Amino acid sequence: MLEKIAATRYVTPLREGGSLPGVVEADDLGTYVVKFREAGQGRRVLVAEIIAAELGRRLGLRTPELKLIDLDPQLGIREPDEEVQDLLKASTGLNLAVDFLPGALGFEPLAWVADPLFASKVVWFDGLIHNIDRSWRNPNLLVWHHEPWLIDHGAALWFHHNWRTADPQRPFDAGDHVLTPYATDVAGEGALLAAKITRELLETVTALVPDEWLRDEPGFDSPGAVREAYVDHLLRRAHGPGEWLVRTEQGAPRHGPGSVGEFWRGGSR
Repeated sequence: MLEKIAATRYVTPLREGGSLPGVVEADDLGTYVVKFREAGQGRRVLVAEIIAAELGRRLGLRTPELKLIDLDPQLGIREPDEEVQDLLKASTGLNLAVDFLPGALGFEPLAWVADPLFASKVVWFDGLIHNIDRSWRNPNLLVWHHEPWLIDHGAALWFHHNWRTADPQRPFDAGDHVLTPYATDVAGEGALLAAKITRELLETVTALVPDEWLRDEPGFDSPGAVREAYVDHLLRRAHGPGEWLVRTEQGAPRHGPGSVGEFWRGGSR
C-alpha cells in the first residue's frame, strides 16, 4: 500500500486541467499536487494514475512519488471558491497526492531535446497503458534537475470506463504523441520493457490501489477481481501478438511538431 498522509492546508487550485487538482500541504511537511476522488471522472482516474505511474517507475521511467492523502471535511470550510469548496467536501477521505516538483519546467523542444532511447521507451509505454494524453497540446512531461519526468496519467487505461469493450490489442495511434519525432527504436526499446513485465510485477502495482476505489465496479464481485482484470489486460497487451504496436521510422530523430504523425505500422512486432 502507498504511504498515507493527512492534508493540513489547501494552498491553491491548478486550473490547467478540467479535474481541478490542487496544491496541498501535508502532515509530513511535504507539498503535493492532489488529485481528488470526486473530480472529473472520479476514482477511476486515480486508479489509472497509480497503476500507470507505479508501473512506469518500475520500468525505469521517472514519475513523481505517490502517496494516499486523507482529506478532513473541515479543510474546505474557509475556501472562498465555491467550486473548490464543494470539491473538497465531496472528496473527504482518501485522495491521491503526487509529489510537487518545485522549479520543474514544462517540456519545451527548443530548450530540451529528448534522448531517442527515452522517447522510444515512452512512446511504447504510453501505447501499453493506452495513454492518449501526451501530445504537443498537453505534453505531461516535466524537466526537473535536467531529467525528464512523466506526470498526469489519469487519461490512461481508459478501457476501464467500459470493461465490456476492453481489448488488449486495441491499436494505439501515436501520431499525436509529443515524443514521436525523437523515437527511433520503439520496437527495440519496447521489447526490453516488455521482458520486465511479469504477472508478479503487475500484481505488485495493482495492489497499491486502495480497495475502496475498486469496490462496486460494474461486472466485478470484489476489488481483487478488478485487480486481476487489470493484470490480465496489461499482461496480454505486453506479451500478445503486438498488433497495437506503432513504431517510428528508423534513422535520425526529427524535431518539431511538423513531423508528428510520420509513423508506419507493420514489420517485426
